[in-house]
Order: sequence, then structure tokens, then C-alpha cells
Amino acid sequence: MSVKYQPFVPAKVKMKEFSLKAVLLGMIMSILLGAANAYLGLKVGMTVAATFPAAVIAMAVLRLFGGTILEENTCRTTAAVGEAMAAGAIFTVPAFLIALPNEWKTLHYGQTTILMLLGGVLGVLFVIFLRRILVEDQTLPFPESQACAAIVKAGQKGQSGAKFVFGSLGLGAIIQFFKAHQGMQLFSDSTSKFLGFKQSTVSFVTDSRQLVGNAQFHHSGGVFLQSPEASPAMMSVGYIIGPRLSSIVFAGGVLAWFVLVPAILFLQSTGYIQLFGFDAAGRSMVHIPGKGDALVTWSAVATYVWKFYVRPLAVGAMIVSAFYTLWKMRGSLWLGIKRAAQDMKRMANKDTEGEKAERTQQDFPLGLTAIAIVTLTIPIAIVYYMLCKSVLGAMIAAVIMTLAGFLFAAVAGYLVGTIGSSNNPISGLTLSTLVVAALLMLAVGVKGNAGVAAVLGVATVVCVSSGVAGDMLQDLKVGHILGGTPWKMELGCILGVVAAALVMVIPIMWLHKAIGIGSESLPAPQAGLMAMLAQGIISQQMAWPLVGVGAAFAVAMILIQAPSPMLIAIGMYLPFTSTTPIFLGGIVRWIVDKRLDQKKVGTAARQRVENTGTLLASGLIAGEAITGIALAGVVIAGAHLPHISEVAWPGLLVILGIAALLIFIPLSQTKGVTEPPTETKEASE
Repeated sequence: MSVKYQPFVPAKVKMKEFSLKAVLLGMIMSILLGAANAYLGLKVGMTVAATFPAAVIAMAVLRLFGGTILEENTCRTTAAVGEAMAAGAIFTVPAFLIALPNEWKTLHYGQTTILMLLGGVLGVLFVIFLRRILVEDQTLPFPESQACAAIVKAGQKGQSGAKFVFGSLGLGAIIQFFKAHQGMQLFSDSTSKFLGFKQSTVSFVTDSRQLVGNAQFHHSGGVFLQSPEASPAMMSVGYIIGPRLSSIVFAGGVLAWFVLVPAILFLQSTGYIQLFGFDAAGRSMVHIPGKGDALVTWSAVATYVWKFYVRPLAVGAMIVSAFYTLWKMRGSLWLGIKRAAQDMKRMANKDTEGEKAERTQQDFPLGLTAIAIVTLTIPIAIVYYMLCKSVLGAMIAAVIMTLAGFLFAAVAGYLVGTIGSSNNPISGLTLSTLVVAALLMLAVGVKGNAGVAAVLGVATVVCVSSGVAGDMLQDLKVGHILGGTPWKMELGCILGVVAAALVMVIPIMWLHKAIGIGSESLPAPQAGLMAMLAQGIISQQMAWPLVGVGAAFAVAMILIQAPSPMLIAIGMYLPFTSTTPIFLGGIVRWIVDKRLDQKKVGTAARQRVENTGTLLASGLIAGEAITGIALAGVVIAGAHLPHISEVAWPGLLVILGIAALLIFIPLSQTKGVTEPPTETKEASE
């Protein structure tokens, strides 16, 4: 006999929920957390769920003003959607800068903001159709929603964890201020050295060891050694994703920098020596048109090889890996598609029953929601026309966006319910849409830069929509557990989307102007993938042989059942200074997990340790990211802070200090934890 599920705050209880202070704080956090995740995504191609820090900050701040648990729920829901906006934005928006450098020297605020705003609002509207069935489905575990709800419930007993978030946020900000080139630099965050190989001779000989003609080749080259970046944010990413995934990313970096780059340098060393005329120290002065003379070293050549040879290989591997990820999830994807259709029928039937739903079941009216979705396709089509200057192309793009947006919103919601929003493969879903849109643009004759812009416009809306839909369903599940009112949470999400969309372009523009998106410091791997694929299909501007080799490499990884070919490809695409601290963060998490196993702690104590570590890591990420964006704004404003020193050794102390912080503070939380009795799991009638 199943037991009817009762939320933490029963449906019949009337409690303050949708207040000005809750919504305003949520909108502010949506902007800040969205900007922080945009920085993180541009740097390493990953974002982290903002639900946990948003929940803790909401509890800490609103408690000062007598806020209720439902006000905290509204605030968290409004805030967390900013991270979803960032995920969709950084995977696609920077692609305009990379693919169309002449037309898009900087982001066009109006067009970009409208694309993100429409995508975000559509994501919310799509979820309204899907919320009740997906959120109440007992077969979907919603792992991150359950964890967040547990934090909020514990917070009602005084265990908010705010000191961990705010303390680590301040530490991350201080470190970034004193290590960033744009800040008051006390030390360099990394160092490097090129280790040259001794000259070797390779000869082509017959079976009888006779030289084939003059086939003797002299090679040297070397390996470019780089220290880990002293980045609290990168280490925190590794801590959050764990030792296995961080090791996979690091394996891609090792493959790129210790296999492919040295091999290419070895094979091409004679040509590079003749081209640049290196002296005995491996240096040469070359003339760059428009910039004058510049120093070229073997270190610079190694970086060029990685950028223009290895990265296209990584793009080919990412393309195959993205579709392979979708293929592996084909059962879940197909089930998600079928369930979307079934849910529409069931929700339509319930909508016509005319019954007054209880508070915890009240959504926006489906009829008005459907009208809003159809209405929003009009401004979307207008924006697409501005991008491609083709009425037919704009209409096709709008239709593709609407259909793919709803389909992938349903799929993203189902996957979030299964594996959590941090693992939601929205870049793979967006890539599928991009390919279809690009082929249809070619079919109707929309080519060149206009076609590339239209395709990227479709990808932006779909990616933002899918990201918002998945994240929102996760937060609605938290609200379902706590007893929130759905329509109030949905309205909060719309307000959070509006706030984040209006501001999101600004930090991305600042970072591009101050650092340069697509550079080694901000590689933006998913955006680079989207840009290269759109150019390759529409304008045929792609090094297809290198991409093909990368695709073949991904196929080989799939055949030997290598774990996560996509993460390996991302590791190849990222600078080695970024993959290494991610790996170190994963090692730190492994140490914590092993220590917990040795101490044989209970479930509650382990959960406390994991929550504390996640909050510390989230604060470090936010502190470094927000400070990095603020410093970019300082540079754009024309201010230049003094550089005191660029020595690298203090960076090692930072790495050791962050490691100690993420090990000892979480482990200290096992003391005094009482294991609760087993609770009755949520069930339906």
C-alpha cells in the first residue's frame, strides 16, 4: 500500500512565499551566479549547479529579515536559473565572435540579449507543460534536487552553511585579485619551460638495411612543460566533478601536450628551424604585418601547434563524442520524447477537468502558456531575419527552434531527473540542432556569413532553452519536496531569466575585450566547436582532414570503450594549465572520500562532508569568477593596477592551501553528527 507524499510545508498551510525581498535577492543572485558560471564556462567548458550556493545564500540573507522557508525557496529558484542561462550562453554566444570576427568584433547587445531572453523564457514556458508529470514521477530520482532539499531542511535547524560559502568566496576573490594580470599582481599563476630533444636521425631502409635514396631525416623538437594554474576555481571544479571525471579531462591534456604536440614538433622540427631561423637558444625575431617585430620561441611554436593542429583534432573528436553521447542515451531520449507527447495529452485532460487544484499543484494556465509560446516565435523570426536577411531562412530557423526547443526541453528535463543538471548534455543536444539547421540553410540557399549567423542564432535559443528547462525542473522538484507553489516558482524563474539575460552580455563582452574569447586564457571549447562546425557546413571553412582524424580517434576510443570520449576531447582542447588544477582538485576529492571510507562514517556524516565541500568549492568558484569579471571591467575603464611581482612559486602555496582547505574543513564536519532514523520515501497514491 503506497503512502501519499506530504511536502515539508503542507499544501493547506498558508505562508509568505512570493515577496519583494525574496524575488529581488533572487534576481541579484541570478545575475551574479550567471556571470560567475559564464566565466567558468569560457575558461574550462563546464558550469556547476548554482542550486546549492543559491539555497545557502537565500537562507542566510532572508533569515536576517524573518524570511520563511517558502520565501527561501522562491529566492533560490529565481537565482539558480542564472547558471542555466550562463550554460546556454557560453556554449553558443561566443561562437559569433569566433566564427564571424569581422562582423562581430564585439557582441551585439540587442540581438544577443533578445536571443538569450527569448530562449530563457521559452524554456520556462516549455517546462510548464512538463512540470507535473516529470516532477511527480517516482521513477526519476532527481539526485541533486534531493540533496538540495536536504540542505534546506537542515538549514531550518540552524545548519545553513553560509559561513563556508561566504568565507571561501572572499578567499577566492582575494587570490584572484593578487594573481590576475589585470589585478594587483603579486605572483604569476603558472610558469613554463620548453625542454628540447637531442637531435635524432630517422632513416628509411629496406629489409636488407640499405638506405632508400637519401631518406635520412634529422629531427629535434621537444616538450613544452607547464605548471598548474594556481586557480581555486579550477581546483574546485575538479573537486565537484570528482576524481574519475577530472582524471579523464586530464588524460586529454596529457594526450595533447605530451603526445601530439611533441610528435608534431619532432616531425616538423627541421621545417620550423628553417622557417623561423632559431638561434642556439631557440629564439628568433619575426615580422608580423601591422604589429612589427615579435619574438618567437619554441614555446610559442608548441602553442601554435596545439592551437592550429591539435585543437581541430579535438573538435573532430568532440563532434563524434557528442553524437555518441546522444546515442548512448537513445533509450532515455526516446522515452523522454514519448513522455513529452503523453504528458501533453494528460495535462490537457486535467486542464479541462475544471477542478480547483490544491496550492502545491497550481501552474500557469496551459492555454495562456501555449499562446505565449506561439507569440514569441514572431520576435524570434524577426531576429533571425536580421541575422540572415532571408525571409524563408528566418521562417525555417524559427520553426526549427520551436520544435527542437520543446523536444529538447522535455529531454533535458527527463535527463536532469535521472542524472542531475550538472551532467545534462545540452551541448550535444544543441549540436544536433545546429547540424540540422545548417543543412536546411544550405538547402534554401542561405550561405556565407549570413547562414552561419542564422545557424548560431538557432543554436543559442535552443541551448539556452534546454539549459533553463533542465535546471528549472530540478528546482521545481526541490520546491515540490518543500511545498512551494508551482506558479510562483515559474514566475520567479521568468524574472530570473529576464534579469540574467539583460546583464549576461556585459561580462562576456568585458572578458572578450580584456582577455579575448578563444584565446588560451579563455578557450571557450563548446563555442569553438559550434563556430567551427557552423563554418564548416555553411562556408566550408574547416580543416576537414584534421577534423576527420580527430573523428577517427573518437571512434577508436568508442571501440575500446574508453570512458567519456567527450571529456577526453575537451581535455585536448583546453590549455594544460587548466586541466592540471582540475585533476588536482579531483585528487583532493579522492583523498576526502578515502578518508571517509577509512573512518567508516554514516550516511548523515558523509552527506554533511559532501555538502560542506560543495559549498566551499562553489564559493571559491564564485569569488574567482566575479573578481575576474570585475577586473576585466577595470581594464576596459582604462584603469591599470600596479604589478608588484610575477614570480611563480607563491602559486604552489596557493594550490597547497586550497587543497588543505578542501580536505580538512569538510572532514572536520563529521564530529557530532547523529544518524537519523530511516525516512519513508516519497510515493504516490
